[in-house]
Amino acid sequence: MDISLLRELLLDVKNENIDIDTALDKLKFLPYEDIGYAKLDHHRSLRKGFPEVVFCQGKTTEQSVEIIKRLAERNTRVLATRADRTVFDSVKELIPDAKYNELARTITISRDKVDMAGHILVISAGTADLPVAEEAIETASIMGNYVERLYDVGVAGIHRLLGSLDIINRARVLIVVAGMEGALPSVVAGLVDKPVIAVPTSTGYGASFKGLSALLTMLNSCVPGIAVVNIDNGFGAGYLASIINRMGE
Repeated sequence: MDISLLRELLLDVKNENIDIDTALDKLKFLPYEDIGYAKLDHHRSLRKGFPEVVFCQGKTTEQSVEIIKRLAERNTRVLATRADRTVFDSVKELIPDAKYNELARTITISRDKVDMAGHILVISAGTADLPVAEEAIETASIMGNYVERLYDVGVAGIHRLLGSLDIINRARVLIVVAGMEGALPSVVAGLVDKPVIAVPTSTGYGASFKGLSALLTMLNSCVPGIAVVNIDNGFGAGYLASIINRMGE
């Protein structure tokens, strides 16, 4: 249950629109709901400002759909990551307003108007990095942030990056997604006085070790102001960027 629904419930009790027993019935799933194969943290939105996020990879379609359905019953916003088309099609039958980003493999449900904080810039080194970049964008967007894209500006053609300094400099937080040798976050961080969240991707030939080379490059950057998330973790980057972006509100 998110804070807006809880406030509405308390106001209904205060104004005697519903009785206490009805309110208690709505609250009975706090702090969590045990459905056997999962314990759904319905209290998370009250603690952290956003509901529990569903990681679909490794779950059966039925498990993912049931978890998403139950979260959607008690929250105005829901995010599921690493969801394939089969999961989305099943969710769509139950929740018609669900949306799917096929590139990011995310399912989003948003039923409230959120004041957008601004703003986050997501930069990708190459087109092959876009699935991870899009996951970061979907995450940050549903959490109430204004997000811009700057794609295919890797170090192999640095003039493409330098030609977009106006976009780069107006961002409050930057997410930089790169595979191969993972050099782009260091270059970007050397140009700005804003926090940079580096995301290594598994894109690259054999010696990239499925993203390990990019991860180590980013961790060993000599440029201050860079935080690094795990390989292909666009969700983690988007979530962290949202927290940083909204701290000044």
